[in-house]
Order: sequence, then C-alpha cells, then structure tokens
Amino acid sequence: MPLPTTARVVRLATRPDGLPAPEHFALAEEPLPAPGPGEVLVRNKAFLVFPGLRTLIGGGGTGLPVPHIAPGDALFGPALGEVLAAPADGPLRPGDLVTHLSGWRDRLVADAAHFSPVPADFPDPLALLSSPAGYGGLTRTAGLRPGDVVLVTGAAGGVGSLAGQIARLLGAGRVIGTTRSPAKAKRLTAELGYDAALVPGERPLAEQLAEAAPDGVDVVLDLVGGDQLTAAVNAARRGARIAVVGALAGQLDPTTPGGDAPVVIDAFRVCTLGLTLRGFTGVDHPELNAEWQEHLAGWLRAGEITFPLTSVTGIDQAPHALVRLFTGDTFGATVVEL
Repeated sequence: MPLPTTARVVRLATRPDGLPAPEHFALAEEPLPAPGPGEVLVRNKAFLVFPGLRTLIGGGGTGLPVPHIAPGDALFGPALGEVLAAPADGPLRPGDLVTHLSGWRDRLVADAAHFSPVPADFPDPLALLSSPAGYGGLTRTAGLRPGDVVLVTGAAGGVGSLAGQIARLLGAGRVIGTTRSPAKAKRLTAELGYDAALVPGERPLAEQLAEAAPDGVDVVLDLVGGDQLTAAVNAARRGARIAVVGALAGQLDPTTPGGDAPVVIDAFRVCTLGLTLRGFTGVDHPELNAEWQEHLAGWLRAGEITFPLTSVTGIDQAPHALVRLFTGDTFGATVVEL
C-alpha cells in the first residue's frame, strides 16, 4: 500500500495566561516527507498527556531537561507507535511496536535511533507510556526499606497511581496517599492497595496524617509540593527520606507560569530529626528506564501491578485531555489513543 503523505500534529497556537484551554491549541494537517536513508515511518497508536506540559507551555521554570514550547511549536511526550516503513538494513521492521517522545501527532518520520523497540513478549505495551519517576524516587532518592511507612502526595495521577503499588512490592509496611476528591480516595484504597487515602481539602492534612500515621512516616514521594510537602515534613520521623518528584501545586496554580511551587519547610525539624530532602530527575539516572521496564514487565506478567489510566480517543480530543488533567477529571495516567 502507498505510504501516507500527511500527518496531523497538535501545535501551541497561543501561550495561555493561566491554565491552558482547548482554544490555545491548533490541530494541523501537514505534509509528511518520505523516509530517507536510515529513517523510519511510524504511525502513533497512543501518547501520554502529562502535567509537565503546563510548565513547558507556560514558560515557567529554569534548567529544565527539555525545551519550553513556544507558539507554533508542536507538543511532545511519550508515545507508542507502529512501524510502517523502515530501512531493510536497520533493526526495525514494519509492524514492530516502538516507543519514542514524539507524541501529539498521528504519524512521523525520524531517524531509527529516535525509536526504542518494544519487546515482542512485553505483556502490556501501553504500560510503557508510564513514567519511571515513582520507581526511581522510591529506589534511588528515598531508598525505601522493608517495613517503611510511605506517603505519596498526588497519589491518583499517572505517577502516584503506580507509586503506591510499587512501594508495596518493594516491601513498604504501610502506604498512604493524598488526592483531590473523596471518589478518588476510595479508588486508591479499593483498587491500588493504599492503606489510607487523604483528601487535603476536607480538613487540615496535618490532622489526617496524624491519624493515618500516628508514629510518623519514613518515606515521602512528593508529587505536589506546597502545603502538602510542608505537612509531609512535619509528619516525618527520625531519619525519614523525602523524594521530591513533582510540583503539581505550582502547575495547577493559574496565577503562575507553572514553574514555581513555593513551600515552607521547618528547617529545625530537618536538622534535629536528620531528615533528607532531595529532588529526583531521570536525567541523573540514565540506567533507570531499562531497570524499570524489566520490573514492570515481571510485575505485569505476575498480575502484581496494574496500569491505571484515563483513555481519551482521537487526536482532536488531546487538548481537552490536557484540560481534564488540570481540572482533576482523570484517574491514573491520561492517555490519548488514536
């Protein structure tokens, strides 16, 4: 069959003043070049919508591992695709599944090195869109130990919905999460193995933490920052390790560009209890992704982990999926399927 000659691509039309809305994006049909030497043509099957896009679109933050997205630029992110055409002397063949970072489009042509092949026996290829940040924060930064009491803030999102399950598999004695709604809290305890799920908006988080972890917490995987990180530090017991993996408090704030998440930390408590607080970023651990995928495959095969997601169908719905991510109308990872 003839190869496709066009691709649909979602681009930023205008930079939003606050949280993004569908009108800030444009879906364009653009010419797709024929693959050149060493290039591969891929049809995307699905891509991940992630909170960090708020920072990239808003122009906030400094020292980021990826560039900001300016008006006219295409959005990007983790994607799962199928090879349509590949060089005869290359490692890929038509029909192969691959992962890459050029989501927010239905087709693309790029050098073969741009794509990572999906192992033929991988139990759920869509789960490869998951972030390794939860696993990395728990194993590399916090050094989770068997029996630890673990707190995950922002537990119902793409990272947090896996992090609770991972903590349990790594031997945590008790796992506590926070989320924005009572309905999500019920799902965390009923479906994902959380022992307790707290809703900060219902009453002071410090009170809820005192009830859920009366002796304090040993490990914090913080995806939120702001007041929730303040409360987590105040609930930490001697020698607790805090991994700061995200900053949703800043990304959900419509008054900022999404690159700031100020927090008040009790420095006296950090000193007297010997707490450690350290940021996690995947670029510091280049070996992590392969290790995460190996563990993920084994846990999926054994039925020990699930990949919770909110699925949205159609590339034209991708901007709406991003909006839903910030309004809280999603559970687990937010994935656009094509």
